[in-house]
Amino acid sequence: MTPDVTLRFERRLQHPVQRVWAAITEPGEIEAWWGRATVDLRLGGTMRIEWLNGDVTMPATITELDPPHVLEIEGEPHGRLRFELEADGDGTVLRFIARSPVPDEFLSKVQAGWHFHLDALVDFVDGGTRIDWPNWPLDRWQAIHDTYYSGELDSERQSSRQAAER
Repeated sequence: MTPDVTLRFERRLQHPVQRVWAAITEPGEIEAWWGRATVDLRLGGTMRIEWLNGDVTMPATITELDPPHVLEIEGEPHGRLRFELEADGDGTVLRFIARSPVPDEFLSKVQAGWHFHLDALVDFVDGGTRIDWPNWPLDRWQAIHDTYYSGELDSERQSSRQAAER
């Protein structure tokens, strides 16, 4: 059994909490940066994400909900995913925590994947940029992977810290 890995990312968005909340909870907005979604936004409700750049689907249960500040879901294959939103002046600090078993050979890919999706979230909220999923920018994911997660840095901890500071 692979032990759970905890990945942490932080982004500051130049938008109010309500705007970012909509981007992480409304299916039409989620599809712009993450994947096709269905959401029953209530504690114990379901959230289903279908990644459109691969063949992964995650049926999940909403395990914590404090609108518009906390959304936590749990399901397979990505375990527990937590979004925390905190007002910061006229913007929002988003903290994303992913906790799941990740085999060593996939860790850098998972890190780069979440990094990519959170960058896409920022792009969407900032400028309305939606990922063209049939032609998703694999080169962008590859650049993130190579820069932050491919072993070019001293350690996984340093890599995660730099990614979170981005």
